[in-house]
Parts: sequence; structure tokens; C-alpha cells
Amino acid sequence: MIANFATKAAVKEALDHLPEIDAAAFELAAARNSELTKPPGALGRLEDLAIWYCGWRGTEKATVEKPQIIVFAGNHGVMAQGVSTFPADVTAQMVANFNSGGAAINQLAKAAGATLSVKALQLERPTKDFTKGPALGEAEFLAAMQEGAEAVDPAADVLVVGEMGIGNTTCAAAMALALFGGDAKDWTGAGTGVSGPALQNKVTVVAQGVAANETCKGDGLETLRCLGGREIAAMAGAIMAARLLRIPVILDGFICTAAAAALQVEHPDALDHTVAGHVSAETAHSRLLSHIQKDPILSLGMRLGEASGGALAITILKSALACHSGMATFAEAGVSDG
Repeated sequence: MIANFATKAAVKEALDHLPEIDAAAFELAAARNSELTKPPGALGRLEDLAIWYCGWRGTEKATVEKPQIIVFAGNHGVMAQGVSTFPADVTAQMVANFNSGGAAINQLAKAAGATLSVKALQLERPTKDFTKGPALGEAEFLAAMQEGAEAVDPAADVLVVGEMGIGNTTCAAAMALALFGGDAKDWTGAGTGVSGPALQNKVTVVAQGVAANETCKGDGLETLRCLGGREIAAMAGAIMAARLLRIPVILDGFICTAAAAALQVEHPDALDHTVAGHVSAETAHSRLLSHIQKDPILSLGMRLGEASGGALAITILKSALACHSGMATFAEAGVSDG
């Protein structure tokens, strides 16, 4: 078992004893980067990505060979408040589409050379409507985190987690409000395309959800439990499990970032093994990335979810490592370094 999240105390214990980056490998990778046949910094962010990745994988030179993408799916009781243009049935229908290979993430996973895993979490049992109280009981929440952890392949060398869950931008907005404060309108966006009075209703629902769960404010795990969903808790569990296995993680969009942010609020170093794959068109994603101090690799105006932005970033990471590990040093190439 990668991790045991049987109790909240066990989750907190794991967060307090997370493995750190391999400092020696990080320094060796940085030294190698300084000797490659290019001007210092000429490859920009690619250099930082390669050094960061090598540090977590414990080697001076690394490549990505076994990327894993996991899409977790869940349904939400807050859908009763009319927060989406799509019905909850679409979650199960999209899971079927993933499993038959017909979704965008199937194509992007193939392009990135990644294994795609799809995990549906009790779609027949939506979470409770969080405007009335916590979305999940503690046992349900911990079970979802555990399922997320167990979905991680220990042989993977980079992980992207994503989600499918009609209504879950409402959850992510409520989580961000509970974690970082502000006004509900600052965190609430169009999601699947709501606008006008429907968007205002969504803002109201987000505010009501936080008001109904006041005790979770500023508490990462309680925010996940009270305002998240099974797929959001599962993403958090997978991100933690990857850390225990020293597998670097590429974060996806707004919902994934909300799951990650809850971990960082719980422990300030919880996301050191992660990078932000992209910034989405969802209104508050860039603001949320600023709160967790992650600069996105890509900005393509996407707002699909499904781990799609993170999947695209795998190719950037592969390219960074191809240069880092495959280029010759000045000495190897017989080129003067000035």
C-alpha cells in the first residue's frame, strides 16, 4: 500500500513526514545544465523544469518514459441548486466516453505517450448538497483519498491528475473562498457555460456553501471534506501518494489546483513536487495559482478539465529533459565555453 489514509490523523502524519527533493541530485543536475552547449539560461524555463525533475527522481540525467494520467469522476449534491448548464448524468456518460477512447484526454494521452486511467467514484451516490452541511462524512472523504492514492502506479515517472464531475467548478470556487477568503464572485466562473442570472445564482450558492461550513475556513482537509467531492479528494490523495513515491506531479486546471491548494494550506511544503501544467480560462484559476505560488507552463485558453492541460505539459517536460540529458557538454563537444 502506497499510503494509509484510514484516519485524518494518518493523513496529517503523512503530510508532516513527506520526502524531500534529493539535494545532491538537484545540485548535480544544475551543474550539468551549466556545462551544456548553450548560453546560460538560453532554454529558459525548460532548464528549471529539468533540474527540478532530476532532483525528485534522484538522478543527474533523467527522461520521462512512463507518464500516467488519472481522471477521477464524481457527482455532486450541490447540483440541486442549479449551478450547471449540464445535467449530472453527463458525468457517467463522459466516463463511458473516456473508456471507449472518444474524449479529448484520450487523444492527448496518446500524443504524450501516457497511460490513461479512469476512476469513477460512486457516481450513483452524489455527495450531499454542501449548502446544507458537509459534502462528505469523514469516512467517505478518507475512502476517496485512499482510492486516489491507490490509483497511482508506483512505476510511473510523472503523474497528471484530472477530473470529471458536473458541478465541480462550484466546489472548487467554494473551496478557494474557504481557503483564501475574499468574495464568492472573485472565485466563481462560468464553468460549463453559465452566465447572467445563472452565474449570479452560482455565486450565491458558493457563498452559501462556505457559510454553511464555517468551521472549515482555513483548514485544508476540512475544506476538502466539506466543500469538495469524491473526485477532488481522490486527486488530493493521488498527489500525496505521488510525493511518497517521489513521482513529480503536473497539476491540471482549476479543480485540480483547488485540491492541491487544500494540501498546501494543510502543510506549506506539500506541493514542492508539483508544477502547474497550464492556466485555464476559468476565471479564478490564475488567482488560485498565485496563492500556491505556481507559474503555469502553458496558457492556451483551455477550460475542459479531464487533465487535458496537464497532459499537454507532459510533452514540454519531456522536451526539457531531452535537452538536459541528451545535449553534449562543452567538453564533450569540444566547444569553447568562453
